Amino acid sequence: MRVDGQDMAVGGTSAVAPLWAALVARLAESKNRTLGLIQPQLYAGIAPGQTVPGFRDITDGDIGDYGAASGWDACTGLGVPIGTDLLTRFQGRPPEG
Repeated sequence: MRVDGQDMAVGGTSAVAPLWAALVARLAESKNRTLGLIQPQLYAGIAPGQTVPGFRDITDGDIGDYGAASGWDACTGLGVPIGTDLLTRFQGRPPEG
């Protein structure tokens, strides 16, 4: 997170959940339709170590027992979402759920 021009690590799930909700709302607004349950679309077809379209992979750092690695990992998940890339990824897909 960047606060007053300084990068810092804060939050966790309590910070990320509303940020994801806002991103999904903006994506749905841009598509002029609901996206439904997007997790199956985000995780479909990913293999261990594979980077995921729409995300910037994080490969450095740890949270104690879990370390960042290439592709999905328990430390950083899929990585940092890139809103414009996710919008392109959801282009033309029907809503789920």
